[in-house]
Amino acid sequence: MNISSRNTKYLTILSAIVTVVVVGGAAALTPGDEQVRSTRLIADLVSSIHYSRPRLDDELSSAMLDRYIDALDPNKHFFLAGDVAAFEQYRHYLDDAFRGANTSPAFEIYNIYKLRVEQRIEHALALLGQEHDLTHDESYRIDYEEEPWPAGKLQMDELWRKRVKNDILSLRLSGKKPEEITETLTKRYERILRRTNQQTVNDIYQLFVNAYTNSIDPHTTYFSPHNSENFNINMRLSLEGIGAALRTTNEHTIVQKIIPGGPADLGGQLKPRDRIIGVAQDQGEMIDVIGWRLQDVVELIRGPKNSVVRLLLLPHSSGVDGPTREITLVRDKIKLEEQSAKSSVIEISDGSVMARIGVISLPTFYLDFEARSRGDADYRSTTRDVKRLIGELQQQNIDGLLIDLRDNGGGSLAEATELTGLFIAQGPVVQVRGTRGNIDINKDPDPSIIYDGPLAVLVNQNSASASEIFAGAMQDYGRAIVLGEPTFGKGTVQTLVNLNNYGRRKGQGTGNLGQLKVTVAQFFRINGDSTQHRGVRPDIIFPTADLEDDYGERSLDNALPWARVRPADFARVSGDWFNVEYLRERHDSRVAADAGFKYLMAVADELRRAQDKKTVSLVEKVRRRERDAVQQRSLELENRFRQSRGMEPLTLADKDRDEDDFIEEEDDDDPVLKIKLEEAAHILADHISMRGRYAAHPR
Repeated sequence: MNISSRNTKYLTILSAIVTVVVVGGAAALTPGDEQVRSTRLIADLVSSIHYSRPRLDDELSSAMLDRYIDALDPNKHFFLAGDVAAFEQYRHYLDDAFRGANTSPAFEIYNIYKLRVEQRIEHALALLGQEHDLTHDESYRIDYEEEPWPAGKLQMDELWRKRVKNDILSLRLSGKKPEEITETLTKRYERILRRTNQQTVNDIYQLFVNAYTNSIDPHTTYFSPHNSENFNINMRLSLEGIGAALRTTNEHTIVQKIIPGGPADLGGQLKPRDRIIGVAQDQGEMIDVIGWRLQDVVELIRGPKNSVVRLLLLPHSSGVDGPTREITLVRDKIKLEEQSAKSSVIEISDGSVMARIGVISLPTFYLDFEARSRGDADYRSTTRDVKRLIGELQQQNIDGLLIDLRDNGGGSLAEATELTGLFIAQGPVVQVRGTRGNIDINKDPDPSIIYDGPLAVLVNQNSASASEIFAGAMQDYGRAIVLGEPTFGKGTVQTLVNLNNYGRRKGQGTGNLGQLKVTVAQFFRINGDSTQHRGVRPDIIFPTADLEDDYGERSLDNALPWARVRPADFARVSGDWFNVEYLRERHDSRVAADAGFKYLMAVADELRRAQDKKTVSLVEKVRRRERDAVQQRSLELENRFRQSRGMEPLTLADKDRDEDDFIEEEDDDDPVLKIKLEEAAHILADHISMRGRYAAHPR
């Protein structure tokens, strides 16, 4: 399309939108000089250093428009079909606009959004004063993502009538009284409007720029000046808070991951994918945060060290009507000592198979950079600690070693390389391909081997980045058998660019321009396969793995694809180490009869059923019956598992229990958490036993 004709269309739609905004009486937001300069720098940076060298063209423009609209109104509760149809005139214009540092379309779209929010909240507040028949047989769609945009005001009014009715019913099911329900929902709806009106130019600009960057890949992100400060705090791990990374989805604040060594990790009550629906300070009022923007929730949770924050949770496994749970956390800094490697011993005695398996649990790949730079002789690092723990375990006469990398999200690449070196002679560990196609190989230069005995690595869907590099190298060398679930699949490298410094170097002036985190490289295993997207596939996959297909990098929009390069020059370890077919047969036979794995599979089925539910009844009796049935099934599953472990059964009244934390022992020795760990130890014990038989009776 000719650019001049695009500009004509743009002016036409701009004129129409401005008219609507003036009629609505809302104050319009417009971009300023800093947004113009930032846009020029970001467009230049992405085109020149991003790993995929993306083209800013009509295809990317189309993706930007869809992503920006979705970011504003993900559940289609504000924009009308006519609004979205009008925005179509931007579909193949945003690339030209962005290239010309013109972000006005984003602000024009937002001004329409702000008007629609004002209209919807006014309607919702009016609905709160009406009677709602909770016996009338009708349903509410909780996930509107795949539905068409409401055609007009009447259809939108009906959608909101059901939404308000559902909000009322949900609070009734949680035990709130009528006056409390009205007060809670009034505050909730008014906050939605207030936060929408309080959005700054920088807020809208960041949202739009990330519609551009996230249309390229999910890890390239722009941080506005305010959010740059928060990002830097998190990177220094000096944030005095709860130690959890959060994101927003459909008006809910979701726990994305738990940071090792933080209050949430040590408390064990907050789980990934839990929804935070309320926040309170110590003994203060619980504030409903449904519909809040992420930054506001983060600032409410953050606070000084040793202060108390209370969170109201809707656990991931509970579904929309599950019981809520309130937890209390004491804010603190992330503790390096709590991130460090720890060891234990599992004794396996299964008929003819007997073995002592040493376990090293590694929550992250850490390195005390400051202490090392100061020249401290005893600075902490993953490799140093693991080396020490291996020595201690060998003194306990272990027969094999298991490295537990479950939930290890990565960390220092150098430590992943050095840790690999403890188990192999010198050689390559990981390949890194940069933007220009150049490949650097990170190697272990030390020929010494600290441990040469039977070795296994246990991973799950949360094992990412440096964890995948270590596990992949162990698998490629044939040095260890990898067990568990396919890993996360985070195989890209990002760098952080300060736009102020970059602009100064480009001679484009300075200002408060923010930062850009941009993907610049990709990891490849020494066999040539990327860890990106697919992750590391274990040699023996536990049955729980099939339940997590929608998780990890492969579930993220626009994740860079799997790729392959030429293998590095390396040699697998000598000898016939693992008879995987034999070990898999033993594993399959064991888990088929194991009450622990049956429990995990049954709980996962319940979870999937709850998460797949797209609509809910608006009849109170039906909702109560469905909720009670879910709780009863969960209790029955738990009690069958407890019985298999010789534990006393529970009743629903026994404790206020988190559906994601079924078992809680006095000594914190959770048998549920041990199910996969013990099976991994069994597999390694089978291998040790098999090797012993082969040694006695050579083939």
